Amino acid sequence: MSEEESERETKGLGRYERFRGDHPIVVEGLVNRFGDQTIHEDLSLTVNRGEILGVVGGSGTGKSVLMRSIIGLQTPNAGQIEVFGRSITDAEPDENLGLRNRWGVLFQGGALFSTLTVGENVEVPLKQFYPDIQPQLLHEIARYKVVMSGLPEEAASKYPSELSGGMKKRAGLARALALDPELLFLDEPTAGLDPIGAAKFDRLTRELQQTLGLTVFLITHDLDTLYEICDRVAVLADRQVIAVGTIPELLETDHPWIDEYFNGPRGRAARESKTRAETMDNPPGDGA
Repeated sequence: MSEEESERETKGLGRYERFRGDHPIVVEGLVNRFGDQTIHEDLSLTVNRGEILGVVGGSGTGKSVLMRSIIGLQTPNAGQIEVFGRSITDAEPDENLGLRNRWGVLFQGGALFSTLTVGENVEVPLKQFYPDIQPQLLHEIARYKVVMSGLPEEAASKYPSELSGGMKKRAGLARALALDPELLFLDEPTAGLDPIGAAKFDRLTRELQQTLGLTVFLITHDLDTLYEICDRVAVLADRQVIAVGTIPELLETDHPWIDEYFNGPRGRAARESKTRAETMDNPPGDGA
């Protein structure tokens, strides 16, 4: 075995292999500044393979900046970021191309190309990374991803301007899934959706995570989403990740922002809703 093959085996990152380590994302000592404004200072975070990690924080805490740093769209001032065991911060831009087809990103609002149909939007990353795919197969893959995201097949031929807000989110999700990623980044995926649409998107996210074996990095302010599908929650405040854990674990902390967020009116309503749902699924005396 060559040195290169040995390193690849250690990292678990052969071209057609899935990552086998425990932590696909490791952030250590991250610093992000914009002029005189410091967004992150010595921020560290470890994401477990196969989990849905919710990321929350007040306005201006840099949730999206953190995500952009992890996927290489934001160059941090200091710190280390490893994705699938490889450094994002030390590598040249071209060196990260071999990693970018291993993650998918749903940006806020979907970020679809307005002059392309939904199907053509989904084809964009496929054409970038697999330029030799025949057009007919390309169209079939795109339509499959559209259906996988919960849209009807005919939506593939529609333009973003012809879609509702919820449909645009799903179209963006279809594009994020185009390359069969191992990591899925979702930035406020339920923002602007009505409660029914948001709940459906949450269920779809969990189903995809379980079916495809995804690790999901989910930025949200939706407490119902946190209670419904997140395995752990990371809290950004004071320029750092101040706590990471399950919601019951976070409720044991004494940080004022965490207390206000989870124990405020909306937090209590989300907790009560989750409790009612669990009671309906497991009524008293069931199985007695």
